[in-house]
Amino acid sequence: MTDWAAGIREYKQRLNAVILVHNYQMEEVQLIADHLGDSLGLSRIAAQVDAEVIVFCGVKFMAETAKILSPGKTVLLPRLDAGCPMADMITLDDLEDLKTRYPDATVVTYVNSSAEIKARSDVCCTSANAVEVVRNVEGRRVIFIPDRNLGAWAARQVPEKEVILFEGYCYVHDRIHRHEVEAARKAHPQAEVLVHPEARMEVLELADAVCSTGGMLRHVAASTAREFIVVTEEGLLDRLRRENPDRLFFPAGRPKICSNMKRTSLADVAAAMELRRYEIEVESETARRAEVALRRMLDYSG
Repeated sequence: MTDWAAGIREYKQRLNAVILVHNYQMEEVQLIADHLGDSLGLSRIAAQVDAEVIVFCGVKFMAETAKILSPGKTVLLPRLDAGCPMADMITLDDLEDLKTRYPDATVVTYVNSSAEIKARSDVCCTSANAVEVVRNVEGRRVIFIPDRNLGAWAARQVPEKEVILFEGYCYVHDRIHRHEVEAARKAHPQAEVLVHPEARMEVLELADAVCSTGGMLRHVAASTAREFIVVTEEGLLDRLRRENPDRLFFPAGRPKICSNMKRTSLADVAAAMELRRYEIEVESETARRAEVALRRMLDYSG
C-alpha cells in the first residue's frame, strides 16, 4: 500500500509548501493539513503564510482566494474539477442587473463565488462574519449574493438594513429539512443543535446556535453539553469527533455530503505536489479588484 502521507511530507519540504485543508475534506486529507479550518480562517492564513507554495485542499474558489491574497505564491488545487455549484449559479450579467436595479446598494458577496464576481463587489464575507459585514457596511440597502439562505439569516439579524437576495444556494445545506432536525432532537433530547447558516430559515429556527464550521468548533469547546446535533456537511463531524473524543456528535438524518469537497484524495495531493499541478492563476485586473473586497472581508471578525 502506498504511503501517500510520507510522500506528501517529502514533497512539502522540497517545495517549501504549506497545505491548507477545509473542514469538509475527507478525514485522510484533514490529517495531513498544516492548517485545517473554515473559509475565513484559511483566507487569513493564505494572506500571511510565508511558504512558497500553497496546496489548497478545498474547491476552486478557495484556491482563487488564496492566489488573490498571496499573488507571489504558487497555489495548487489538487483536483481541478472540485468546484462549487453555488458559485456557478450567479453570472456577471446577474450581478450587473442587480446593481442597475439597486444603484444605491452595497454589494456584499459571499466568498463562495468566482474571482470575477468578487471583483465587481464592494466587500466579501464568509459564513462566520456575514452578519457583522451586513451590519457595518455603509448605507441602508445591501445586495447579498449568491446565497439566499445566508443572506436571509444576515437580514434577520440586522433588521435595520434592507437586504436584496439572489436565488443561489448550497445544495448540501438547502436539502436539509426541518423534520430531520426535529427527529434528531427527539432521538437525542440532551443534545445542543448547531446549524450552519447556509441552511434554510425553517432549519435555522431550530438551532441552539447558528455558526460557521469554525464557530461550531469554538462553541463545542466552550459548551458544557456532552452531545451535539451538527447540521452541516459531514466532514466537520469527523473533525469534531477526533478532537472531542469525550463528546457525542450526531448528524440530522443521513450524513450530508458535498461531492466536490470529497473529490480530493491523498493521491491527488501527492500528485499535485510532485507534478506542480493544477496551478491557479487569476487575471491581474480581476485579482486587483477582487483583492479589495477580500481585504475588506478580513477586517471583520468571525
